[in-house]
Formats: sequence, structure tokens, C-alpha cells
Amino acid sequence: MKIVVDDLSGPEIAGFLDEHVQQMRAITPVESKHALDLDELRGPEVTFWSARDAGSLVGCGAIKRLDASHAELKSMRTAPRRTRSGIASRLLEHILAEAGRRGFTRLSLETGSAEFFLPARRLYGKFGFVHCEPFADYRPDPNSTYMTRAL
Repeated sequence: MKIVVDDLSGPEIAGFLDEHVQQMRAITPVESKHALDLDELRGPEVTFWSARDAGSLVGCGAIKRLDASHAELKSMRTAPRRTRSGIASRLLEHILAEAGRRGFTRLSLETGSAEFFLPARRLYGKFGFVHCEPFADYRPDPNSTYMTRAL
């Protein structure tokens, strides 16, 4: 598997992310949806990675700079046909290493609190993320779980 910085200019990644947003809209109330759209993901404070296996897009993830020492994990997604095959773990390992290389000392995230998101919460826990209070512009939300870890 190859993980590379993606400029989000291709139609394949646009479709992949659109599927992600549509899935989140089907599961999460609109007021609790925090996925960034393509324009937001192209912002200067965001670095976005795509994961490819044998040329096929199999996953993605990003970090958004919150301040000089704190970043947020965004847009983690594995292709549905490849869930539970280790892609998310490899992406997360890569992103954690990159965040550390960029000088961040904390990485936080927001994910859903519904049963659907339990595998994601378990993955984050496996990588040392712990529950925390809302951070940045987030507010308490029964549909959200907030997690953080030191780097």
C-alpha cells in the first residue's frame, strides 16, 4: 500500500469523499455532521493523504492544523470493500508520524457516538486516543465523541 499527499484534484478522490459525506448524512443528523467538503480540505491548514493498493484508492485521512502544537484528525475513511483489512491502522500510523514530524504535540478528533462508529472508536483507542472534552469550535453533542492523544 502506498500513502501519498493528495491535492484533491482528481475525480476518483472527489467521488470517494462524496460517498463518505453521503454515508455520514444517512447516519448522523445534519447538525452533528463535521466532515469537511472538498474546498475546506484544500485549505492551507489541511494536509490530505490518499492510500492506494495496486493502484486502487482504498483509504484516506487528513490533519487540520488548529494551532502550532495541536492538529485535528479529519476525513479518515476506508473503502467499504476493504474495511477491517488494516488500511485504517496503516493510515493512522502514517498520519501520527507525519503530525509528529510537523511539530504537533497533540492530535484530537471528533467521531460519531452511534454504534456504527464503534470500530472507529476502538481503532483510535488502540492507538492511544482517550476521550476528552470538545476542542476547537466543537460544542457538547450527544452524537459526537471527542478523543485526543499526545504525540
